[in-house]
Amino acid sequence: MQIFSRDKTYDFMGKSSLFMIFSATLILLSYFFLFTKGINYGIDFSGGTIVQVKYEKPAPIEDIRKKITVDKTFANAIITEFGSPQEVIIRFSSSSDSVQEDLSDKVSSLLNGTGDFEVRRVDIVGPKVGSELRENGIMAMIISIIAILFYIAFRFEWRFALASIIALIHDISIAFGAIALFQIDVNLDILAALLTLLGYSLNDTIIVFDRIRESLKEMKIYNLFEVINFSVSKTLSRTMLTSFTTFFVILTLFLFGGEIIHGFGFVLLVGIIVGTYSSIFVASPVLKLLRFNVEDYKSKEAMREKRRIEKEKMRAQYEQGIV
Repeated sequence: MQIFSRDKTYDFMGKSSLFMIFSATLILLSYFFLFTKGINYGIDFSGGTIVQVKYEKPAPIEDIRKKITVDKTFANAIITEFGSPQEVIIRFSSSSDSVQEDLSDKVSSLLNGTGDFEVRRVDIVGPKVGSELRENGIMAMIISIIAILFYIAFRFEWRFALASIIALIHDISIAFGAIALFQIDVNLDILAALLTLLGYSLNDTIIVFDRIRESLKEMKIYNLFEVINFSVSKTLSRTMLTSFTTFFVILTLFLFGGEIIHGFGFVLLVGIIVGTYSSIFVASPVLKLLRFNVEDYKSKEAMREKRRIEKEKMRAQYEQGIV
């Protein structure tokens, strides 16, 4: 299925300067939100306790707050709606070290008289475990980016690797900016979404770069922008079809998947849009900024192909007993 004509070459690079300015503006705004609003670490990373309570009727949040804060354990508890007016989340920073203490029974006792309800879940994470999870999550992202850098440098060329890493940093920065702007709690599911975003964005970028590499071999053109325009135009239908189908699946998940995976779906929605955009308008123009030279690349590839042919020739002679 072709959305865009394969016979037409679109001038993506003609407006590359405008898109780079747009991307730089988005990144600056993202860091502005990160520094002004900050990141809300969820229970997985900050430690604490979450109690989810469901009522038969809309939850009386004020009554819940008055009754729950009587106990010093819940003195600084934050009580908010969770997905619907009937459900609330009680979040507090302290965590119980005693496995014998049943928080479910304790909450039920404190909320007695506020209506018909049930305690649906109690999640407890100690501060030490939360700190370790946060450090391990950051390390996982750093290791992923370094591994990607080496993989693309090995498969393509170091400028391609650096361009793809810049595109990934662009995507992750904007995703973090959206998380800070909408004050989404960063838990393990958000970390999973960010790592998924790394893979999705990289996949799009690799496909574009692979087509650029093939075009460099096939075309007798030494203008990098012409090669990029041709290559991106050839992969445009595939890129948009993949992005649209993935976007609608994640949108369904975001709208109907429930509050539990709301943050996960939101980060992926932002990531799909930004990842598709960066693979076309960020990663490719960065090659030019890194002074990628088509003539030098063709010369290196010609020498590599010559060495390969010579090795095959020597191997054939050895197998025939000539050498």
